[in-house]
Amino acid sequence: MRKRWFSLMAAVLLVVGVLVPASPAVAAPTFKVPFPCGQSWSGQTRSGHSPAYAIDFNRTDDAGDPVVASAPGTVDRVTDLGGTSYGKYVRISHAGGYHTYYAHLSGFNVSVGQSVGYGKVIGWVGSTGGSTGPHLHYEQRLNGSDIQVRFNGALALYWGTKSYSSDNGCSSGAGSGTVDTSGTPLTVRSGPGTGYSSVGTVADGTRVTIQCQTSGTSVTGTYGTSSIWDRIGSGRFISDAYVYTGYDGYIPNVPRC
Repeated sequence: MRKRWFSLMAAVLLVVGVLVPASPAVAAPTFKVPFPCGQSWSGQTRSGHSPAYAIDFNRTDDAGDPVVASAPGTVDRVTDLGGTSYGKYVRISHAGGYHTYYAHLSGFNVSVGQSVGYGKVIGWVGSTGGSTGPHLHYEQRLNGSDIQVRFNGALALYWGTKSYSSDNGCSSGAGSGTVDTSGTPLTVRSGPGTGYSSVGTVADGTRVTIQCQTSGTSVTGTYGTSSIWDRIGSGRFISDAYVYTGYDGYIPNVPRC
């Protein structure tokens, strides 16, 4: 009787296993470069890194630059390990068992349990822990295991150094303005200053989308003298002194480049 009972139970479990499908895998979040919209950073990967698939990000004079969440999630770790390992770091939990790590920070701008979205500043680039110079150590993990990093679904470069441009938070933080030069086309520069090379022009009266703003060469134009430069595309900057934005200075809620 007992043998028949076990045989019956095994048959039932087999049927249940066939009729009830396994839970579908949760798609990976769309991770973005962990810096404000419009910024470009050099990311280095190397096989001797720990963990192997982490990326170290750098750019000139980057100490104190803001670090932002690379995807929506919940902050589940804000830790200071002192002069060892990651030093000051933040971990964010994302859907599907994914986590991102942001290490060697100089300070924190979030707390455990806080929900964050694209573009949310979580801390600032530093050189804490085992770092030998300012940079951001960034990781993506799945169920605790280090995985190769992807941005917007595209695999990062392994192994070597590559320049990454951020579109993190661009849609929610962009501004706009109208070029006013009294008729003369406005020169577009490759960087925020008159010393950068010309990469084209923008016609008088053109409505432009301002992805981010930064300081550069002081220019006297239609709207007075200003050192603010507006990024209107990848490697494309125009002087804010010739752009009507409705503000005398930086546009509120538009990120700094």
